[in-house]
Amino acid sequence: MFGLALSIGGLGGVATWLSFGPLAGFVTIWAIFIGWAQYFHNGADNAALKNTIVCSIYGAVLAGVAFILMGLIPLGDILTAPVWVAVTVFILVMGASIPAFSVIPSAVYGYAATAAYVIHVGGSATAMDMTNPVLVVSLSIIVGALFGLASAKLSAMISGS
Repeated sequence: MFGLALSIGGLGGVATWLSFGPLAGFVTIWAIFIGWAQYFHNGADNAALKNTIVCSIYGAVLAGVAFILMGLIPLGDILTAPVWVAVTVFILVMGASIPAFSVIPSAVYGYAATAAYVIHVGGSATAMDMTNPVLVVSLSIIVGALFGLASAKLSAMISGS
């Protein structure tokens, strides 16, 4: 436990420094930690790394599609968001029949993190720069999953296992 606490604590500090320093505007620390936690929750192995990244990006893309549809096809103040969220979340779950997208919780984390980014920060899912919440959240989750992998390996080195 000590090795894991030390590796996650130390690398958590590094990730925070990166997100507020050299990678500011490219990643968010909260989405990094979401990706990091998913890596461990999904099994902390190579499959977990792949599933965390692929499924989270899948969810982020679908959230981006929901926000694009909200702007393109408004259905009134009360219905626009609920209808497009319902449609894209239905697609998210149905997409789990494709093995690459089969980890529904990771897809939901990507979707939710992207929606949170849009609601609280803004941006446009059609932008081809780092104002695109799908890009920022996806990159953050990739970084987080890689930090999960690194912290697992560092923990094993510290504990000698």
